[in-house]
Amino acid sequence: MSEQKPVCLVMGAGAGIGGHVAARFARGGYHAVACRRSGEDGLARLVASIVQEGGLATGRLLNAVEDGSIELAVEEVERDIGPIEVGVFNLGAQIGDRRLADTSPKAFELGWRLATFSLFRLASVLMPHMTARGRGSLLVTSATAAMRGNPGQHSHASAMGGRRMLCQSLNAEFAPQGVHVTHILIDGAVEAPDTLGRMLGAERFKAMLDSRGGQHDGMLKPAEVAETYWHLAHQHRSAWTHEIDLRPFSTPAWWNG
Repeated sequence: MSEQKPVCLVMGAGAGIGGHVAARFARGGYHAVACRRSGEDGLARLVASIVQEGGLATGRLLNAVEDGSIELAVEEVERDIGPIEVGVFNLGAQIGDRRLADTSPKAFELGWRLATFSLFRLASVLMPHMTARGRGSLLVTSATAAMRGNPGQHSHASAMGGRRMLCQSLNAEFAPQGVHVTHILIDGAVEAPDTLGRMLGAERFKAMLDSRGGQHDGMLKPAEVAETYWHLAHQHRSAWTHEIDLRPFSTPAWWNG
């Protein structure tokens, strides 16, 4: 029986940051387990591209808001694939700009379930495995809304702010036990066709790419972002980063925006 490779579990492995993080860790010798809610064909293409490059990857469709879905995924990966050394929580929680009067209780709650409660559930099932081994990393993708509320962002900002505070609490409890928890603030537009592209629509997204993407370096490139995730997971514990923000060089920081 061949020795199990360490696992990088990516929740929210689309064509943007999540998929590129999965590919980066697979190139580094991890078995990438890529989870996403929908888009089976896209998930299959991601796994196939990783395998074609010589890496190990497994795809899994997972609806994080379903009871038991996250818990079952973690336990099955630990049992059947290998130890989860790196957990990447990359679920978005954006429901779009909505006035308070247009934000239903159900929509508000959905943002919280995706942004905060799902992270709580992942940590609840993953931390016992990591603390038993005395090591591990939980890398949590976040957004500018975690730092600043804006009109129309009642659900998103409150949910992402909760995500940030949960990361701080997890770090306070588990860093002394050897688990590295990092809150990663994505402060800018990402070249991601299945997230920002879907929100803006094909025409507006293409216009943004033409004016700011590509050689302009005015949008966050997922492959470059993935290099930061790799670095964070392999920092020496004497110099752990617990919060970091990433943005293109030409984008004003959130506190100056």
